[in-house]
Amino acid sequence: MKIFSEIGSYLILLKNVFHLPENPRLYRKKVLFELRVLSLDSLPIIAVISIFVGAAIVIQLAANLSNPIYPRWITGFSSREGIMLEFAPTMINLVLAGKIGSHIASEIGTMRITEQIDALDVMGVNSASYLILPKIIACVLFSPVVIVVSIFLALTGGWLAGTLTGVISSYDFIDGLQLDYTNKSLIISLVKGLVYSFIISSIPAYRGYTVKGGALEVGRSSTKAVVESCITLIVANLIITNLLL
Repeated sequence: MKIFSEIGSYLILLKNVFHLPENPRLYRKKVLFELRVLSLDSLPIIAVISIFVGAAIVIQLAANLSNPIYPRWITGFSSREGIMLEFAPTMINLVLAGKIGSHIASEIGTMRITEQIDALDVMGVNSASYLILPKIIACVLFSPVVIVVSIFLALTGGWLAGTLTGVISSYDFIDGLQLDYTNKSLIISLVKGLVYSFIISSIPAYRGYTVKGGALEVGRSSTKAVVESCITLIVANLIITNLLL
């Protein structure tokens, strides 16, 4: 029964979060600030992970698809589909769930135990909307950029690794990337990214907003937020993949 109580509390909080802002101009400033803190600052780790994982994917695929019966372009084709449909949206957001999720949960949780949120409520401010909505908007707005950058860097890293190690020629790899390409895979990837970005921003915000106790509870709440975000993300991945594919 506890899980249903938690889901109900989460939905009630979201209802308060998406309430009409009292001062839209102030919210715009908050969104721009959160874009820098939560999104732009995450680009370096996204870039590093994308390049090296993309390289590893291509090398492993080339090694396992080296049978003469397979066409030479199959490594590039398989790399493109795997990176676009799963790695870029799912794996990257799992990483961001740890980085962004812990940051959001600890920041809002600290404000809760130091009674800063209570002070906002006393002043008549919708604290849930003021603190959480800009974070959700920033994550959702930046999600397409994260997905596209990750796909580009992963494929570039794979191309470099494949050509430099000699496991696949540049021509065959690029031929596979271009083969039978449609925007369907990219659209699915972007849809997944939007859903995941909402998950990894709203669940940690809920955990931080509802924390009770002291600093120890804030740490536990941050850990719980990351774990719950990752589990929800994996379940959502299965559902979205089943629906769209």
